[in-house]
Amino acid sequence: MTSTAPADVVRRQYLASAASDLEALRGTLAPDVEWTEMAGFPLAGTYRTPAGVTTNVMERLGADWDDWTAHDDTYVVDGENVVVLARYTAANKATGKAVDVRVAHHFVVRGGLIVRFEQFTDTAKVRDAMTP
Repeated sequence: MTSTAPADVVRRQYLASAASDLEALRGTLAPDVEWTEMAGFPLAGTYRTPAGVTTNVMERLGADWDDWTAHDDTYVVDGENVVVLARYTAANKATGKAVDVRVAHHFVVRGGLIVRFEQFTDTAKVRDAMTP
């Protein structure tokens, strides 16, 4: 049986993302998920549905960046809330510039699925890597 504990669900999402397994990633998301990439980030906005998240976030990151990875390292759990401190690393395909930036992710997990996500990061560092 797969654990539905909030931290375990979030960890499965990171593992699926790192493996580029979009089907497994969609399996961690609620049908009515709200996934928010922060203002200033290249993909800024709120995306809904598992397919909407993978199409508009993960697939676009894969199209624009080589080896885009979120390295999760610290989990803070309070009931259904999971905050993960992590680091993004990648190289922009258009410029060849690398990015290595800290990030915080806030997840809300209910019934074994991620229902809400919000990203916090230094968007200027990401945009700098995209600028020739």
